[in-house]
Amino acid sequence: MWIVELAFNDEPERLAARAAHRQRLSALQSEGVVRMAGPFADDSGAMIVFDVADQPGLEQLMADDPYFTTPGVRVHQVRQWRPFLR
Repeated sequence: MWIVELAFNDEPERLAARAAHRQRLSALQSEGVVRMAGPFADDSGAMIVFDVADQPGLEQLMADDPYFTTPGVRVHQVRQWRPFLR
């Protein structure tokens, strides 16, 4: 699994792109690719947990979603995660 942490600022493009991004994440959750996702309580960013085998697969998912390059959205950190409880 992979954890993607996003950082946000107040660019209006971010809010305009958010609905389509959330629809995409919901579809990926239905496929078992996204395990959980959501903004931090202070809306300074968000975290998404992807269940994909490798980094190239993750990078392709992110490239297919324009939200990750929308003004106001910055990919702060990407980390591989190996949970022992599911």
